[in-house]
Amino acid sequence: MALQQIVEQTVTGLGYDLVEIERSAGGLLRITIDLPWQAPVEGAPVQPEGMAPEQFVTVEDCEKVTRQLQFALEVDGVDYARLEVSSPGIDRLLRHEQDFIRFEGEVVDLTLKEPIGAAGGDKISANRKKFRGTLERTEEGGWQIVWSDEPPVKPGQRVSKKREPAPLQALGFTLDELKEARLAPIVNFKGRAAKPV
Repeated sequence: MALQQIVEQTVTGLGYDLVEIERSAGGLLRITIDLPWQAPVEGAPVQPEGMAPEQFVTVEDCEKVTRQLQFALEVDGVDYARLEVSSPGIDRLLRHEQDFIRFEGEVVDLTLKEPIGAAGGDKISANRKKFRGTLERTEEGGWQIVWSDEPPVKPGQRVSKKREPAPLQALGFTLDELKEARLAPIVNFKGRAAKPV
């Protein structure tokens, strides 16, 4: 059986989602797991803030998956030197349509397979492949990323109220055009802000 199948069957059998499998030099096999996500049902009552805490993968979850994977990989004779099971982290990889639905409205980093070319017009470099912006659903049901090329304001810097903000730009894409998509690793040290409903 292929490594992907063994790992996926084991992880999903334990009730987790498989996010990524990575083989590194030195025989390291890195498995990234997450808790299953259910899309909110329209018309369902919204839980008040603080009632249903957001759940995360714990050390115990990783330990449970590690033990089961060690057994499954040994039975199938998979060659590896070290196994590492972890949660996705703040720069979580987005692979499937469900991932994009789950993180709609979040800031993401996209890398295209091919440069944008002439489609960018005169506002975007034709060689550009990497973008950071807010992930949004288009009216047609596809996906787009929206961003502004305005430089971030430095702490203590005064910004004139008369200065016009840089215009917003949008890039529509399909999942087939992406080389990689990840949540942007933005850390807010003031705590988690309540998500708008």
